[in-house]
Amino acid sequence: MAGAETLRYDSEYYLKRHISAELVIGSKPHKFSKFSELNLLVDGSAFYPALEPFYDTGDYPFIRVGDIKDHVDFENCIKVPFEILHGYPTLKHVKKGDIVLTKGGTIGLAGLITQDCCVTRDLIFINSSVLVENDYITLFLYLSTNFLYQQLIRSGSQSVQPHLTITLVRNIDVYQYSDLFKVKAANLYKESISKLEESKINYKQAETLLLDTLGMADFSPDTETVNIKSFKDSFAATGRLDAEYYQPKYEQVMAHITAQAHDTLNALVTIKKSIEPGSDEYSDDEQGLPFLRVADYCKFGVTPPQKKIRASFVAENKDKLDELMPKAGTILFSKDGSVGEAYCLREDASFITSGAVLHLTVRDTKKLLPDYLTLALNSKLVKMQAERDAGGSIILHWRVGEIESVVVPLVDMPTQQKIAALVQQSFTLKAESERLLAVAKHTVEMAIEQDEAAAMDYLSGHMA
Repeated sequence: MAGAETLRYDSEYYLKRHISAELVIGSKPHKFSKFSELNLLVDGSAFYPALEPFYDTGDYPFIRVGDIKDHVDFENCIKVPFEILHGYPTLKHVKKGDIVLTKGGTIGLAGLITQDCCVTRDLIFINSSVLVENDYITLFLYLSTNFLYQQLIRSGSQSVQPHLTITLVRNIDVYQYSDLFKVKAANLYKESISKLEESKINYKQAETLLLDTLGMADFSPDTETVNIKSFKDSFAATGRLDAEYYQPKYEQVMAHITAQAHDTLNALVTIKKSIEPGSDEYSDDEQGLPFLRVADYCKFGVTPPQKKIRASFVAENKDKLDELMPKAGTILFSKDGSVGEAYCLREDASFITSGAVLHLTVRDTKKLLPDYLTLALNSKLVKMQAERDAGGSIILHWRVGEIESVVVPLVDMPTQQKIAALVQQSFTLKAESERLLAVAKHTVEMAIEQDEAAAMDYLSGHMA
């Protein structure tokens, strides 16, 4: 039997979509190889002591499952001190050009490593950095295809928590493309990355314009942690007894914001909370309604939600669920976990959200542009308010009453329009990057299922 080796007799293993991939492999055995035949190693971190005490106390990336999306999220991943890692010999390091696969929870997601880092034991990695660039990029694209994903989930454990093993990954079949095809596929991927970098530059320019306008580009809060307060000015005024709340840096940022035009969030938007259907309604049914959680979005966009609401529940409650779907212009704003993460929807959503995600709607878009407000909410000016209010607990929770009282800096409409234009251009570039990446993945998949000539024709027809 072609494909990863396993002893399975359950019906799921023999679904048509799995059999079709097996037939393709069997019809072109000369086009497929194992990692061992390519002199590539498949490995992973073994057990190591907990790293949590060192989270965000250094600058060396520690990549976890949640960081694997279309691209490995090095900007928002946990950072640890490099010097402590000599005490963790079983914690594996990967290099630029290596590829990782998620093996637990959401299995089979591929990520291309773009800088040296260490990886959690929930990731399997391939030392593809020993290959030339075009080769490891094409291999990454292949590992991102639905064709390969069907191999992985077919052979993955079917326990309550599906998972992959290093042995299974070592035995998957890897398609061998021609050198000319690798050049074409890799160039398209590189163009996608170029668009993504342009997108980030535009977004950064918008952030810089906001801070420059507010005179806070060089703002550096006080690092002093001691602040002497009377009972009247502390607990009696705020209801808070934790010392962290009264750090001078929070008073400094609030003083700067309130010295210029500002208003409370509650005065600027309406705030609604979604109604969760309950965990009993969650399902792996592909026909289910996507259920978006805090981990499924960031300020740069929404990733396909991993959880779904079962189709039968959706059918029974269609009208109610339709009302819960956020519309274009709604700002998603997190109150639990990664608190204060804001994203403005570009179009009507086809999902419902967790109760941890608030829906903000600007009251008067002639005076306040949603894209400006979203950028302001993601700025350090509001992030520090979130840090102050939600700090002091293991799992961060920002109360709605505190969110309503958030102070938002306001600027004139021409500046708002400039900021909004930069944000919109950023998202246009990001969308084009995603389109090019999707074309690249489909191209390498088409080469397997048809041939490289058909794939190149498709690629040529879908270039910008």
